[in-house]
Amino acid sequence: MDDNFYLDRFHLAASGISEEILNTYGLKLSIDTILESVVLKVYKPEWSGTPQSPLNAEGRIFFSVWVNDKTIREEKIFYNIHALKLRMLKAYKISSRDFAQNFRKEFSIHQSEWPNVSVDYGPMTLLEGWTELNTDTIEQNIHELVQKFLKISPIIDNLLDQYSK
Repeated sequence: MDDNFYLDRFHLAASGISEEILNTYGLKLSIDTILESVVLKVYKPEWSGTPQSPLNAEGRIFFSVWVNDKTIREEKIFYNIHALKLRMLKAYKISSRDFAQNFRKEFSIHQSEWPNVSVDYGPMTLLEGWTELNTDTIEQNIHELVQKFLKISPIIDNLLDQYSK
């Protein structure tokens, strides 16, 4: 995989996402190479057990879009929402299974808008899917996935409010 090519494309996609909208939702973006994958993450520091270091927190919720050698061979861009070790989010009393079930119930209204998505995972992967990888439109595809996440991100906030201590 040509990491630099994909990092450039992911950065171009991110540059098209309104900083104002991200700020409105309190969301942040990160683009990095992780486990031999180029990854864009969308997260909120408050969705982690360590808001000062949300990307490395043991407990955290985030949306990611990624490519790696395998996905490139399959001509796919993958995406998911992870909810890792929610018991580590100190401001909340959360059962991961309950949170996942409640998220998926709320998400079901939007599910048809997401390409090739599945919610048939354990509680740490709230959803996962893929869209076709086309190097001519990769920035647009990533941008569209992030826009879809922005639309559903309030589901996470609303659910977390229900689990406040």
